[in-house]
Amino acid sequence: MNVNKTRRFVYLALLCAAAIILSIFESVYIGPIFLTLRIGLANIAALIALKLLGRKEMIIVNVMRSVIANLLRGMLFGSTFWISLGGIVLSSAALIVMDMLDSSLMFTSIMSSIAHSVGQVIVVMLFYMQPRIAVILPYMLLGSIPMGILTGITARLVLSRIRPLRITEKTKS
Repeated sequence: MNVNKTRRFVYLALLCAAAIILSIFESVYIGPIFLTLRIGLANIAALIALKLLGRKEMIIVNVMRSVIANLLRGMLFGSTFWISLGGIVLSSAALIVMDMLDSSLMFTSIMSSIAHSVGQVIVVMLFYMQPRIAVILPYMLLGSIPMGILTGITARLVLSRIRPLRITEKTKS
């Protein structure tokens, strides 16, 4: 394994660990801000993975976050796991589409946050066979915008601080 592959693997491992820690921290210490609305701190790691490493690595970070964080909380394959996974699948798809369209990090973050909320509501509707739960969607979408802005700003700040590492990796490859 050459140095660039090792460096990419280390970044991937660090981003997975950060996403898992942020997910657990948010669920244990912060909790919902309003009803079911959360900040989405772990999405920061997904945004960084997308911009720094690529789409495949972003998917790995998101899946690892969902599986390992739920495993550590003792909720693997419970309803919260499936709801989380539904949000992650739709948010990952939105991240990929926004990356293909070369959208700004802020817009990408907002769209990912909105897609995450939609994915969660879809899974809840299917899991509990309650289509009326969709009435909560406008409130979740309204709350997704400021949360997407917050995670986008944070991801931008982190990426600006690790830019020299990105330039180094691009020039060596």
